[in-house]
Amino acid sequence: MINTLSRMMRTGILTERVPQIPKVEVPIGEIQKQISKLLGRALCIRHVDAGSCNGCELEIQALNNPYYNIEGIGIKFVASPRHADLLLVTGPVSVNMEEALKRTFDAIPDPKLVIAIGDCGACGGIFGKSYASRGAVADLIPVDHYVRGCPPTPSSILQAIVQTLQITVA
Repeated sequence: MINTLSRMMRTGILTERVPQIPKVEVPIGEIQKQISKLLGRALCIRHVDAGSCNGCELEIQALNNPYYNIEGIGIKFVASPRHADLLLVTGPVSVNMEEALKRTFDAIPDPKLVIAIGDCGACGGIFGKSYASRGAVADLIPVDHYVRGCPPTPSSILQAIVQTLQITVA
């Protein structure tokens, strides 16, 4: 035990420094104006997990915490696709979720927006196409925007939502 402690004292700390993530400031007033210009009300999002590892779901849930507070800026998650304006899809589309994803997409009223979250949603990720996976979300339904990362940060997801709205309004 003494040998281990003395070695620790001689060696010191060997961990790397925490990488500094650039802080993206999204003006809240601008987001609210974009949402009201497009919809005239709150932006309603339906989230579908098409077969992910739940890493992206954790980041999406972080959008609801007090730091990001997306409900305070007029964005809310809904349980029914009939009430949704935007569809967030995470993960590669598994064979078992293919029909459910198509039905959810068809149930969303027009104009509908789709954002594929994470590397798996964008290109199939490490799963690609196989006997259990249909691959990327865009292989099954039209996608308006992609958010890269494994998993992407909550600020990049929020930024993608804003960019999708800007493209649609313009």
